[in-house]
Amino acid sequence: MPGTTPDQPPGLRPGTLTTSDITFFVVSAAAPLTVMAGVAPVAILLGGIGAPVGYLLAGVTLTVFAVGFTTMSRHVRSGGAFYAYITRGLGVPLGIAAALVAMLGYNGMEIGVYGLLGSATSDTAAAFGADVPWLPVSLAGLLVVWYGGYRSIDFGAKLLGVLLVAETGILVLLAAGVLLDGGADGLSVAGLAPAHVLTGGTAAVLACAFAAFTGFESTVIYRREARDPDRTVPRATYLAVAFLGLFYAFVVWTVIQAFGEDEVVRAAADDPGGLFFAAVTTYVGAWAADLMHVLIVTSVLASLLAFHNAINRYTLALAEEGVLPKVLGRIHPRHRSPYLAGAAQTALGAVVVLAFALAGADPYQQLLLWVNTPGMLGLMVLQLLAALAVPCFFRKTPHREGVWRTLVAPVAAFVLLAGAITLVTANVELFTAASATVNTVLVSLVPAVLLLGLLLARRLRRTRPEVYARFAAEPATAPAPQGEPQPCPQPTSSSSTPASATPSSPATPLSPSVTD
Repeated sequence: MPGTTPDQPPGLRPGTLTTSDITFFVVSAAAPLTVMAGVAPVAILLGGIGAPVGYLLAGVTLTVFAVGFTTMSRHVRSGGAFYAYITRGLGVPLGIAAALVAMLGYNGMEIGVYGLLGSATSDTAAAFGADVPWLPVSLAGLLVVWYGGYRSIDFGAKLLGVLLVAETGILVLLAAGVLLDGGADGLSVAGLAPAHVLTGGTAAVLACAFAAFTGFESTVIYRREARDPDRTVPRATYLAVAFLGLFYAFVVWTVIQAFGEDEVVRAAADDPGGLFFAAVTTYVGAWAADLMHVLIVTSVLASLLAFHNAINRYTLALAEEGVLPKVLGRIHPRHRSPYLAGAAQTALGAVVVLAFALAGADPYQQLLLWVNTPGMLGLMVLQLLAALAVPCFFRKTPHREGVWRTLVAPVAAFVLLAGAITLVTANVELFTAASATVNTVLVSLVPAVLLLGLLLARRLRRTRPEVYARFAAEPATAPAPQGEPQPCPQPTSSSSTPASATPSSPATPLSPSVTD
């Protein structure tokens, strides 16, 4: 088997994923069709005809974040992505805390969606006159997604490519029908004017828009399996953000034109869940609405598989670090997938889904919304910390990167993301439809997990110092300098070797090359 010897356990399949493969993973995680049909009507209802600009502004913010994020990806080669970046920039304690938040974030974003899978399938079946309960569908989805993650990564990339083309294709068909017909009152860009954008609902629209991009940053998780990762990962990140931002804004604008700028808000208020189905029925045909019902189910499946693969690789990285049981770090000898990590994640998903079902919870209102919301907030907090980690890392690491990439863009991203988190937190009831008490608990989960991570770091430093010292270290063949990275802005006492100059090999994990 390539890349292994009889005495060496199998590893992930290197050099497998192209730029388009990784882009399929992260765009599929965002579930464009589900986000448009399920959430965009709410954005239109709250923000009016200026709603498309919210998606553009969110895309611009995350593009600025991607500048420093992808620059750092050339220097930090650990499989831990967010937590590795935060460790190298802000220190081991925050890095370990970030690792726990990452597990909360990605698991929350995936497991909650099993409720959406069940409810969407039930709704689709009802549209065809059948009655399908949600729980068996969600449990079957767990098995399908487990199998997709169990198979090789290129199998998952091909499957997601097909599903993504299908779900975006129906939205393109809707947009083409509206454009060719000229819309309800003729095509207009009046909604892009500042008077329609800067309204009382702008904050709520931006909160919806930022939520629609969740998962785009997972490009770096696939670094070990990418072809030419120094180029493939940044390209995939920029492509994902650009596609999502432009596509979301364009589709929302076309739906506004479908109903007319004077009528679309009323239509969204009357039937938000049916807004896109009504538009595609009018401008394409009833058959397209039926197809859209089916493709929403496949869109949800694609999102589940994409998040499942990301979680598996985070779990693999933490098992290799020694923070999680090492058995979770085993790679399948044939498929070269982290199959035990996938099995554990599937088991966790089954426990949560069954617990909500036994409690009589609604699969959409409770399982999806209540589990997704802390997951979304967790990933946004990770983005915030990663943005701060970039200038701290480059301040103490010799490099040849420009000031725009290492300071200006990351600081700007930090400020913008802080504003985005404030907006989402202030409008959290849009995502939960829950009481103030439930919202307080859900929002508090992220800082609580951060605190738990800091306590875990303190315990590891005392009881397992070798694990603490190697946490988020660069894989290399040379002996490791002792010590750990200092949180910014503390200066280092000796110079460090840039990660890009360190030989890359998964054989020997080393501690970060910054001394106390």
